Amino acid sequence: MGRFSNLNSHSLHTRFRRAAHSGWMIFGLLTLAVLLAACTPPSPAPTAGPVVNPSQAPLALTETAAPALTLTPTVEPTPTATPVPLAAQVNQGGVTLAEYQSELQRYRAAEILLQRTPAAEADAKTAVLDDLINQELLAQAAAEGGFVLNEADLQARVDQVIADRGGQEAFNTWLAANFYTPETFRAALARQMAAAWQRDQISASIPAEMEQIHARQILIYNEDDAKIIYAQLKAGADFATLAQRYDPVSLGELGWFPQGYLLSKEVEAAVFALQPEQMTEIVKSPAGYHMVKVLERGLHPLSPDARQVLQKNALKAWIDHRRAQSSITITVP
Repeated sequence: MGRFSNLNSHSLHTRFRRAAHSGWMIFGLLTLAVLLAACTPPSPAPTAGPVVNPSQAPLALTETAAPALTLTPTVEPTPTATPVPLAAQVNQGGVTLAEYQSELQRYRAAEILLQRTPAAEADAKTAVLDDLINQELLAQAAAEGGFVLNEADLQARVDQVIADRGGQEAFNTWLAANFYTPETFRAALARQMAAAWQRDQISASIPAEMEQIHARQILIYNEDDAKIIYAQLKAGADFATLAQRYDPVSLGELGWFPQGYLLSKEVEAAVFALQPEQMTEIVKSPAGYHMVKVLERGLHPLSPDARQVLQKNALKAWIDHRRAQSSITITVP
């Protein structure tokens, strides 16, 4: 094969990763104690003494009516509720400081469990808070879209989680190990169910089929080598033969893919500007130097992998737009 590297036909593809991190949300519950104002009733005005006729009594014995004493009732002010500390205000809702701190603990515990290199403190905090804010935005949109979670459905989901954990005792142990109380877990689960409903609405916007391109490529990692091959193609060399030479496993086959699927946006833009039997020039990307030939173009069913990638892209675009339209104030450093 000489100086030419074998083609990895999957280097263009984005692989959809299912979220392993469950961003549970915990609503802090606040009980407001409202005290009744205590009013002191006014004391009765003293009765005036008898009035003596000045003509029948000495001047020294003359009495006049004492002025009535008016008392103003004392009203105790109604105490105001202490606001729940927030990590972030999100429109009319928010992420409480308590749930943020608990989620950060779960994030760190997951790093240990999965044997991942611990993220820097600032990166971990950003990742956790962003995830909680995104879930709050999804849950708010779900409520706006008509999602209603009744108590029976929530209890059924809690019961299912308890059963999956092996019973109440095992579930209680799991709660403690994951920094939950029964109350905070229940609130977190309710928000997660609302967020999942909204995610499903976004995912459903991706159709089962759409315009796609079927293509074959030659990927070379050295620019000089790529120029030699490109010159051969321009001189009439068969694309399929050269693709097989540099990638004997997949023959350079990319299959069918929709716009928004390829990892390299440079290659994607060049390919979707072509019609069948046309070939790109040399396109540079972080993966190397590409030459791509379009074999077919038209409506085609999406592969499961392609549909997942487009759903992931749609969710990210929705969240980016929603965040831009929302009032978000972060109150933790």
